[in-house]
Amino acid sequence: MRKFTEPKLLVATHNQGKLEEIARLLDPYAIEITSNKALNLPEPEETEDNFIGNARIKAHAAAKASGLPALADDSGIEIDALGGAPGVYTADWAETPNGRDFPMAMQKVHNKLEALNAPDPRTARFRCTLVLAWPDGHDEVFEGKIEGRVTWPMRGDQGHGYDPIFIPDGYDITLGEMDRWKKNEISHRADAFAKLVKGCFA
Repeated sequence: MRKFTEPKLLVATHNQGKLEEIARLLDPYAIEITSNKALNLPEPEETEDNFIGNARIKAHAAAKASGLPALADDSGIEIDALGGAPGVYTADWAETPNGRDFPMAMQKVHNKLEALNAPDPRTARFRCTLVLAWPDGHDEVFEGKIEGRVTWPMRGDQGHGYDPIFIPDGYDITLGEMDRWKKNEISHRADAFAKLVKGCFA
């Protein structure tokens, strides 16, 4: 496994919340962090039907365009009663002509579960795949997850995406009700990051 030895890392995202979360996780390593947004890099089209494929597209496109090592993630929620949907299409369920509307997406999840008369607990998980790519084409892949269940109605305004309907195993509050930095300690992204750090930074 290749170790990360460069002084600068590009985080392949335009999402400020995700950038802050990743920067905080990498804080101990004194690496200069930049982003697609800061460098005005375009978002490549995500054409794969799995998290690894889409994270690879984003990481390699950013590394090639910038000449820097690039870290990308692809993540989403899988709901068992919906056959694992929305999965890789998690963000697509929120798309509208005016941008992403996650309350609408969560309503869609609830409506589909109700139409199926899905029994409780409505088990689900968030998955995160991280790909660290170098400009020479090499990459390393790390996967994380957090198990739990979906609930209704939406609760909390601390998180983002589908957090207000997801209760992690061992808790009685949603990720949307949880302190942001507490969530970042237990999340699917934290799980993948622990593996990334152990593999490439430790």
